[in-house]
Amino acid sequence: MLLNGKVAIVTGAAQGLGRAIGERLVHEGAQVFVADVKRDEVVATAADLSAATGSLVEPLIVDVTSEESVAIAIETIMKARGRLDLMVANAGILISGEVTEFPVDSWRKVIDVDLVGYFICAKHAAKAMQDCGGGSIVQINSKTGKKGSYRNSAYAAAKFGGIGLTQSLALELAEYNIRVNAICPGNLLDSPLWVDSLYEQYAKRWNMTKEEVRQKYVDQVPLKRGCTYEDVCNVVAFLCSDQSSY
Repeated sequence: MLLNGKVAIVTGAAQGLGRAIGERLVHEGAQVFVADVKRDEVVATAADLSAATGSLVEPLIVDVTSEESVAIAIETIMKARGRLDLMVANAGILISGEVTEFPVDSWRKVIDVDLVGYFICAKHAAKAMQDCGGGSIVQINSKTGKKGSYRNSAYAAAKFGGIGLTQSLALELAEYNIRVNAICPGNLLDSPLWVDSLYEQYAKRWNMTKEEVRQKYVDQVPLKRGCTYEDVCNVVAFLCSDQSSY
């Protein structure tokens, strides 16, 4: 097990990729806290993962846009486990729209969750990790953090900002033995974001069926398949482990 004995928190872990990452970290031996703003969902996720893995997975109710909320969560972990080794900043939202019609409040909301929220989580995780002799902070970014996205300006701006923040924090925190990395997955075509929202949005916008929308994105990938949770979890596990110490 790559992460035996390490203490981890995963934000945005009530469902989807965050839940999958939490489960993978448990299987790798970590003591995992799953955090989300959705109280009932994250409590249920913690219970499900505990039952499925035989290891205690603990829920935390966290709003990543609130510094107080994040600080309390990290303090709770430190009191319960005495250390924090791993922070996976996965919480995020996506709101798209034509720039001339995009409500400024909605644009700011995406920035607040996806970029400011990441900064707040990294800030308080780093404080704890400094006291523990080091650790690893991993942001779940996006391919949209490396290339602009049509009518998706807020999300792209937040994710591009996340790349700069990651690189800056990596420079600043290296002396404390804290590694900071970002992962930029391709389209998670079977995730709740796509299945419950994006397929329908894009189908209406482009006058296509949901199946045609899916195929459109599959065809953009040389491997002819979407990104999977396992693809991302493989990289998360590596970046959280001592195998990525350099």
